[in-house]
Amino acid sequence: MESTQPTATDRAFVAAGQRLTVKVPGTSANLGPGYDSLGLALSIYDTLTVETHNTGELEFELSGEGADSLPRDASHLVVRAIDLALDRLGYQRSGLKIIADNVNPHGRGLGSSASAVVAAVTAANALVPAESRKDRDWILQLTSELEGHPDNVAPAIFGGLALSWQDSEQYSSTRADVTSSVIPVVAVPDYELATETARGLLPASVGHHAAAMNSGRAALLIHALTADPALLLPGTEDYLHQSYRAQAMRPSADLLGALRSAGHAAVVSGAGPTVMVLANGPDQAAAVVEFIEAFTAVNTPDVSWRVMTLAVDVQGARVEVHRR
Repeated sequence: MESTQPTATDRAFVAAGQRLTVKVPGTSANLGPGYDSLGLALSIYDTLTVETHNTGELEFELSGEGADSLPRDASHLVVRAIDLALDRLGYQRSGLKIIADNVNPHGRGLGSSASAVVAAVTAANALVPAESRKDRDWILQLTSELEGHPDNVAPAIFGGLALSWQDSEQYSSTRADVTSSVIPVVAVPDYELATETARGLLPASVGHHAAAMNSGRAALLIHALTADPALLLPGTEDYLHQSYRAQAMRPSADLLGALRSAGHAAVVSGAGPTVMVLANGPDQAAAVVEFIEAFTAVNTPDVSWRVMTLAVDVQGARVEVHRR
């Protein structure tokens, strides 16, 4: 069967003279027991502004996180994702100016790479003519392909609590609304941990008992987040991955253990090393911040921590400016 996919030579260029801005929330995946399946959108935002020209040139302005280390050419993840998305849509770029403002810390388990690919693919989809644009499920497929799993990209796209799964090469996700009393508090250390390193510490298999215990806690966590936050502490208990990764982020693991012993629903955010607490109400959130500051001052004096009280983002990625 002959392919109907356009070749590079017959792909149309996206129209010049466009300018749009995409705002994408950070995310926390796993949330304890929801390994590779649960993700939460957080009110920490990266923005990506894209302008199209007919010059054939690529300009890249980058500020914030990663400004001192990331490339500003076609090798950047954002440019690669835009090019791939346009290619899948049957188009190509000519001149392009990208302005990226990164607020989400890199290498800390808050979904920075997922935010980048979601912003890029969303932007590319908005640049093509209306009749060629795809829906957000298409964006989910392509960004999950780029990331290798949907747990971070799904909440970045849809907002709220994302429950995601995979059947063969098909990625799916459904969204649940988090009860308004849940307040995420994150403690971001000054050291990074690569996701590949964290994944490499996991065992090839786990016992039936651990798997059964974990599935029960994951189900309980969904109920706690959406209906009864009083159950967040038992609902965030993990039996699959956090203990194996502790050796690679000992200061974070010590903080996690202390928080949970004090009755706070603390988890490793994504692959770490950020620690996130799902607080039940503003009073507990304030107590968590106070606890973290006191504990880290005494027990991790060589690590600098950025403590942020956030909210659950309910919108997901959005194109804020779209002019022709």
